[in-house]
Amino acid sequence: MANLETIVSLAKRRGFVFPGSDVYGGLAGTWDYGPLGTLLKENIKKEWWASMLEPHIYPLDSAIISTKKVWEASGHLEHFSDPLVECKKCKKRFRADHIDGDNCPECKGELGKAREFNMMFKTHAGAVEDESAEAYLRPETAQGIFINFKNVVDAFHPKMPFGIAQIGKAFRNEITPRNFLFRAREFEQMELEYFCDPKNADQYFSDIREMRMKWFLKLGIKEKNIKFYDNTEDERSHYSVATTDILYNYGISDDGFEELEGIANRTDYDLKNHFPGHNWTGEDFLEDKDGFVPYIIEPSLGVDRAFLAFMMDAYDEDEIGGERRVVLRLHPKLAPFKVAVFPLVKNKEEIVGKAKEVFDDLRKKFMCRWDDSGNVGKRYRRQDEIGTPWCVTIDYETLEEGTVTVRDRDTAKQERIKTEDLNSYFQEKLS
Repeated sequence: MANLETIVSLAKRRGFVFPGSDVYGGLAGTWDYGPLGTLLKENIKKEWWASMLEPHIYPLDSAIISTKKVWEASGHLEHFSDPLVECKKCKKRFRADHIDGDNCPECKGELGKAREFNMMFKTHAGAVEDESAEAYLRPETAQGIFINFKNVVDAFHPKMPFGIAQIGKAFRNEITPRNFLFRAREFEQMELEYFCDPKNADQYFSDIREMRMKWFLKLGIKEKNIKFYDNTEDERSHYSVATTDILYNYGISDDGFEELEGIANRTDYDLKNHFPGHNWTGEDFLEDKDGFVPYIIEPSLGVDRAFLAFMMDAYDEDEIGGERRVVLRLHPKLAPFKVAVFPLVKNKEEIVGKAKEVFDDLRKKFMCRWDDSGNVGKRYRRQDEIGTPWCVTIDYETLEEGTVTVRDRDTAKQERIKTEDLNSYFQEKLS
């Protein structure tokens, strides 16, 4: 496992993540995902969807901009704020709960009184910039699910329990964005809102809690670096009767552990706020003749925090043949490229031609990388550092016997495989 500085360096050097607006000096709290980062991020989302899309869970993609009324009903306009202090000398602003003492951490000047700062990005929808046109970029994806609850029910008539799942961008005007991807102003969330009978909510909360932990472990996160934390009553949001955080050891706090994912029992707070006065009995939403307002169990994960955790957990340095190497031991399902294909030499037309045949065949099913730059040893090191699980080398034996060398990233062991068996070989490895 690497420290944050090492990952930031690797991310930019190898094309995973770049600073936002970098050519113009940057914009704090924004990040651009490069070619490898885009692929890794998409693989994380793909695995999340694969774990969510049961027959009784419905996907959604709600709008990023929404009317002010949504955020009035949800309580965000009133409650979604952080304490802000401003230095009287240098005029810089800081989160009050991140400051030790009464002086500015930059110039040691006197700090003013703390005040609440709403973190939502306000905009206007339409040509007239008055109060009636006020709208907001969503600070979370959950409200898009809640306001579409009745639409999904009316269209699909699901039986309780059922869920609505969504992946999408969210925006928070953080006072002091920090720690690379951990706290940014633009980020992406993966959220499930699971609607259930209140009398069964505790069991569903427990089941989902365990399901989410197993997801991380299955994708390679080490047990020693991840743990549950049950929030106290004072730590929970006002709408929650139970919240468990999954913490990961990012190494950025006193004990290293910070929130990776939150699982909350949101009760019936959200539906009552968005559908006030609704008659919840009868056949509108439920088959239960007595009716009830569903409770909501919500596992909420930031894609960017998951990305950072997987990167940090996979990073390793070891020695192969007396030579130090950096290796990113990503789970093969998450790795940006599954296979790299090398021609042993690039000045032999027969070898290069055969390598291109193998490459073109493999890339029909797998994300593949062509690499013919430098000697094979340097190519291995390059692929190790970006997490490619397997490298295939086409050489003279390929021309004579129809076999290639397949080299494993984690063990550096090599074996000869028939070219016609490569697809099934990698398919089995990935399954």
